[in-house]
Amino acid sequence: MKSAVETLSPTRAKLTVEVPFEELKPSLDAAYQKIAKQINVPGFRRGKVPPQVIDRQIGRGVVLDEAVNDVLPKAYVEALQENNLTPLAQPDIEVTKFEDNDGLEFTAEVDVKPEFELPAYDGLEASVEDLAVTDEDVAEQVDALRERFGTLSDVERPAKDGDFVVIDLVATKDGETVDGAEISDFSYKVGSGGMIEGLDEALVGTAAGEEKIFTTQLVSGDLVGQDVEVAVKVGQVQEQELPELDDEFAQDASEFDTLDELRDDVRERLTRGKRLEQAAAARDAVLEALLEKVEIPLPESMVTEELDARRGNLEQQLAMAGMTLDKYLEDEKQTQEEFEADLERRVRDAVAAQFLLDEIADKEEMGVDQGELTQHMIRRAQQSGQDPQEFVNHMFEHNHVPDLVQEIRRGKALQLLVEGATVKDGAGNVIELKNLQADGSIGEPAEESEPVEESEAPAEA
Repeated sequence: MKSAVETLSPTRAKLTVEVPFEELKPSLDAAYQKIAKQINVPGFRRGKVPPQVIDRQIGRGVVLDEAVNDVLPKAYVEALQENNLTPLAQPDIEVTKFEDNDGLEFTAEVDVKPEFELPAYDGLEASVEDLAVTDEDVAEQVDALRERFGTLSDVERPAKDGDFVVIDLVATKDGETVDGAEISDFSYKVGSGGMIEGLDEALVGTAAGEEKIFTTQLVSGDLVGQDVEVAVKVGQVQEQELPELDDEFAQDASEFDTLDELRDDVRERLTRGKRLEQAAAARDAVLEALLEKVEIPLPESMVTEELDARRGNLEQQLAMAGMTLDKYLEDEKQTQEEFEADLERRVRDAVAAQFLLDEIADKEEMGVDQGELTQHMIRRAQQSGQDPQEFVNHMFEHNHVPDLVQEIRRGKALQLLVEGATVKDGAGNVIELKNLQADGSIGEPAEESEPVEESEAPAEA
């Protein structure tokens, strides 16, 4: 077999492959055997039909096509290996010549892993925002806890922000009830903004037994974006009474004896959470610092595929939250053009980061053992809310294990970058990352011989 490669772009190659007819012989013999088992010919047992009889019965061309279908994938893989190409997608294959007794020629165009010079990645420097937990942050968490222990009592007055109301609600279009847009005896906090636009404004000033009608637009279903008429009737108006902020409340709501101890615990938990957020920001900042030192050609097909996937995920999440993309952009104070530009930038950074981390993992000869793979699959199953065994079975059945192995290797490469970097906050303090625990606490320094817990590569670079 002969093969030659033509570079169409830094991320796309064209292979031209020639397979002599003698190398087709094993596939041709296998094709005859396969067809012999599938046909019935009087005078011959199934599977024992001679090749010349098969040629007369179904034609030599059918056998040749079967042989080509068998040999072509093998020849393609062999040509990739001969030319040291790593494919990133399925190839576009075209048979350019195939004649009986004269061999096979075909071309294969495919996106390939780009080549680039790996920059020095030791001693990177990056900065992140200060870790700050304010008294207001603590008070907000304590107030949320108070609300969980609050009680509701009926009041004989119109509803106002912060009240709870029990409502019946129905949306209609041209006099017909909208499918799935009718609820009864639903408890709702006025001002929470958790349902449909215009509801909070309609409820403020409405007393028990009164009904308000307003026009709004649905954010999901067949009538998304269309005007509908909503009738909401208030059955009850309830005022929430919160417990006093004192030691008795701390004892009822927690394992602590005093309010000060409860507040200290809340502050510590918030600090740990902020520390994890800061560590994630540090990993992103270190990776970004390295990305700025290298230009990596990106296959446009990969970029387009990832863009489509992220758009689809966002639309699904918005639909589940009962929000349109327009409303999301309005809340984010972004135009459609700004959103698309920001999304494409993040996708290109993420794709480039994959190539960069893969290259580091290869250079450092990072491997993955069975224990690491098992733990990674269990963690992924937990994150997606799936049964671990079902998740593992699915990964093996659909040949996704190599992708999981690559995720682990990228995580190790990123961990190497971060541990070798210096990351400071706004005040110039060095951020502790190496001994950061999964709960946000700072552990004891690990012994030199002990492996440091793996850090995951961020979903978005």
